[in-house]
Amino acid sequence: MSTPPFDPAQRPRIWAVSISRLRDLFFDIAGEYVERADLRIVSHGFEDAVHEIDAVGAGRPDVVIAGGSNGAYLKTRVSVPVVLIGPTGFDVMHALARARRDGAKVALVTHGDTPDEVRRFIAAYDIDVTFASYQSAQDAESVVLDLRDRGIGAVVGPGLIADLAANAGMGAVFLYSRASVRAAFDTALEVAQATRRETVRRQRLDNLLQHLRDGVVALDAQGRVEAMNQRLAGVLGIDAVQAVGRALLDLAPDLAGSLPDSDGDSFCTVRGASYVVQRGPLASNGTAPGTVLTFQESRAVERLDRTLRSRQRVQQFSARYRLGDIVGVSASMERVRTLVQRYARSDATVLILGESGTGKEMVAQSMHQLSARRDFAFVAINCGAFPEALLESELFGYEEGAFTGARKGGKAGLIEVAHRGTLFLDEIAEMPLSLQSRLLRVLQEREVVRLGSTEPTRVDIRVVAATHRALTEGIEAGSFRADLYYRLNILSIALPPLRERPTDLLPLAVELLLQAASREPRLATRLPDADAAARVLNDLSEPLKRYMWPGNVRELQNVIERIAVELADADTDTGSNGATETVFTREVLRTVAPEIFEQPQARSKKAALTLRERSRHVEADEIRATLAACDGDRDAVCEALGISKTTLWRKLNAAQ
Repeated sequence: MSTPPFDPAQRPRIWAVSISRLRDLFFDIAGEYVERADLRIVSHGFEDAVHEIDAVGAGRPDVVIAGGSNGAYLKTRVSVPVVLIGPTGFDVMHALARARRDGAKVALVTHGDTPDEVRRFIAAYDIDVTFASYQSAQDAESVVLDLRDRGIGAVVGPGLIADLAANAGMGAVFLYSRASVRAAFDTALEVAQATRRETVRRQRLDNLLQHLRDGVVALDAQGRVEAMNQRLAGVLGIDAVQAVGRALLDLAPDLAGSLPDSDGDSFCTVRGASYVVQRGPLASNGTAPGTVLTFQESRAVERLDRTLRSRQRVQQFSARYRLGDIVGVSASMERVRTLVQRYARSDATVLILGESGTGKEMVAQSMHQLSARRDFAFVAINCGAFPEALLESELFGYEEGAFTGARKGGKAGLIEVAHRGTLFLDEIAEMPLSLQSRLLRVLQEREVVRLGSTEPTRVDIRVVAATHRALTEGIEAGSFRADLYYRLNILSIALPPLRERPTDLLPLAVELLLQAASREPRLATRLPDADAAARVLNDLSEPLKRYMWPGNVRELQNVIERIAVELADADTDTGSNGATETVFTREVLRTVAPEIFEQPQARSKKAALTLRERSRHVEADEIRATLAACDGDRDAVCEALGISKTTLWRKLNAAQ
């Protein structure tokens, strides 16, 4: 149960406590404060006053005023602030002047050691004064009697000392004045108002803590509880109010060894449930800093993470293609599918090589769909489709005001958007050199710095790059960094061009024709399945296979789209089985795709390369890149690649 709220407009409660002549001063000035405070003068002291303060419960004072040993006693035994009445320099001089009127020896008695400033003040005026002090009410009488025995005729001191001196037959001058008591009352009002403001602030904070979904506890520098919400108290099985002031580890010893030693996160188990514990600093006003611990149930964190992820994964950042969408029965495509499945189990960077139109992004998406990152974003960007300045802001993001026209609030770059997912960098060879160095740092440090910012953001991404150009040639030409190439070319997949896998041509054409038919209602009924599509394309297989397909699958898709448009309005024949079939002849194909029937050229040596021969060329390209990085030092190249000079010479010449 939390502390009951109070009315902040209510007058502060101030108790003035005294058992001596100081009480008379309290009564004299009480009327001056009756409109500003609920003032009560208590004629008890020491332990009796403590009991009375503790007994009133909700009516406890906001501040207590007391003087001398009584005030010192209360200050260490009650939980409310105690304002001690302190004599001013004028009070001391005035009291000493009154005590010396009869010419007697004078003593100044104070509670505790006499302040140095008082001693210096009296010494400056060359006044003959004996100094004495007392610590408690018990030794006050012995101090006074000792002074009497030493010939002291008058004593200046607080009320208790003045009363004891008078009882001993000595002159007695009360040390405090109305001015010093008024100053104590004014201070008490300020303390009461500050205490009430702090109480209101704490009640608001407590109300806020009670409405938090997570368990929260605030600890002081010694690990004692300052505040705890009911949610955490329920988890720990303790009372939140009773916990205040006690060490957290005494209340919940099972937490020992599970809490983070410094600011950050850790995991712990409480009553069989797992929690993420976050530690942060508790602001302080000149005192030792405390700690705030937040307990988040791990299942709630997982649910929230899934919710945020589902909201952030808009359609444009999702992978559409799967491994089954990669069509082809040739040995080279079987090898590609095998590599995709194998590399999907790794987080290493992949470089996909292949001519334009061979399906590099489809392979990248398939790999993403098979990986452990499948539930997160697949972010693709064409590095050759943007100007340099725009590509930089798209990739790395920017802070508000980073440049003219920057969006208010800034913008996260695509690298940040791909956090925990896959970043696909298509046409990586087209990336400007200035951005290659920044991308290299992202790959090395896994952190990104937005434009206009100095704070790095940690990212967890898997990078897949693709190019249709030989990056080794770019390294030799100085347009591509060798160190970035080695960062990208950890795992590699080479996609064969369409002309090198003629057995895949007809299955691909059939699949593309069925896709086109699904988008054309007039054609969908004529081509219900793959067999129907194959019969349409059967007469066209020879010219399609003869063609070199420089645009690869993308060009084939364009030709099939033309065929689909013609088929939608084409005549139909009745087959031998009585079924209606769509007719499409070579003559019609010659009309819609004349390039197919141009004089066929013999396949070039490059086009006829076997998989082993292409592998030799890739090895040679890597060796040339290493030579460039080592400034032509062949010994250094052999050491870097772990091969002999003979092997180096043989591999370079084998690819000529």
